[in-house]
Amino acid sequence: MSKIVTFGEIMMRLNPEGYLRFKQANKFEVSYAGAEANVAVSLANYGVDTKFVTKLPDNELGQCAINSMRQYGVDVSDIVIGGQRIGVYLVEKGASQRASKVIYDRAYSSIAYASQSDFDWDRIFYNTKWFHFTGITPALGGELPEICMLACKMAKKRGITISCDLNYRSKLWTREKAGQVMSSLMPYVDVCTANESDAFDVFGIKAMRTDIDAGKLDYDAYVSVAKQLVERFHLKMCAITLRGSLSASENNWAGMLYDGVSTYFSKTYNIKIIDRVGGGDSFGGALIYSLYNHHNGQDAIEFAVAASCLKQTIEHDYNFSSVQEVQALVSGNESGRVQR
Repeated sequence: MSKIVTFGEIMMRLNPEGYLRFKQANKFEVSYAGAEANVAVSLANYGVDTKFVTKLPDNELGQCAINSMRQYGVDVSDIVIGGQRIGVYLVEKGASQRASKVIYDRAYSSIAYASQSDFDWDRIFYNTKWFHFTGITPALGGELPEICMLACKMAKKRGITISCDLNYRSKLWTREKAGQVMSSLMPYVDVCTANESDAFDVFGIKAMRTDIDAGKLDYDAYVSVAKQLVERFHLKMCAITLRGSLSASENNWAGMLYDGVSTYFSKTYNIKIIDRVGGGDSFGGALIYSLYNHHNGQDAIEFAVAASCLKQTIEHDYNFSSVQEVQALVSGNESGRVQR
C-alpha cells in the first residue's frame, strides 16, 4: 500500500578512500544508489510509505542492493529478480579546483534487459498517489522507454501524480535520442525537475546570460526556461536547481519553482561539499514530500533546497537528514554548532 512509487536502476557504488584518485586506490568502499532509489530513501526517511521498483540479479550483490533499501524502510516487494548483473559506478571525489569523476560499468545490467511483462503495474500502483521516474531510466535502452511509457499511462489512468527529473546523462544517450524519447513521456508528467543544463541538453531550451562552468547564473533566465517547459508539456509545476560551482569543494546552492502562475525562489546556501552525488535526487525527494503534503510553493522550494543542501554534507548518495533538521535549516539555523 505504498503511497509513492519510484522506478529505475539501483547500482553498486565504489569509492576510493577519502579523496584518493582512482590511480591511487588499492581498495574501494561499497554503497548502493541510483536516482530513483535515492528519492525513495529520502521519502521513507521522511515517514512516507514508499516503494522502489527495479530488476536485479538473483545473486548476493542483488540482495545487498535490496537490503540497502529495506533497511531504510523502503518497500521492495515488487522488485523483479532476474538478469545477469547489477550495474556499477565508481566515484572519485574532487576537491578545490580538481573536479569529481564518475566511471560507469552498467552495460548489460538486469534492469537494462527488463521486459514489459516483468512489471504488473496494476499491482504496483495499488493505493498509490504519486509515481516518480527520471530520464536515466529510459536512457538505459532496451524496452525501458516502452516500460516507462506504459507505467505513465497506467498511472495517469488512475489519477496518480507523475513526476520526472530530466537527469540527462550524455554517457547513456545522445541529445537527439533523449529529446525524442522524453518528448513522448513528458505529456504524462505533472511535476518536472531539472538542473541548470538539462532543459538545453534534452529540449534545446537554454538559459541565456548563464555560464554554469564559471558559476554565473542569471536566475531570471531560468524563469523563462521553466515557463517554456510548462507551456510545451502542459506541466503543473517545474522546479530547477541552481548550482553556482565556485569549486569542487564549494558551491552556492538554490532552487526555483514555477507553478504556471507564480515563481518561487529559495534562499541561497553556500555549501562546503562532502559529497555532491545525489544532491539533485535529494532535492527531488524533498520537493515530492512537500507537494505530497500540500505545502505552498514557497515552503516547498525552501524545504527541497534546504534538504539537498544538507545531503551534500553527507557521504554517499542517500539523504539521512530528518524533517526536523531540514526545517531547522529553513528557519535559519545555519551555525552548525554541536547539538547537545
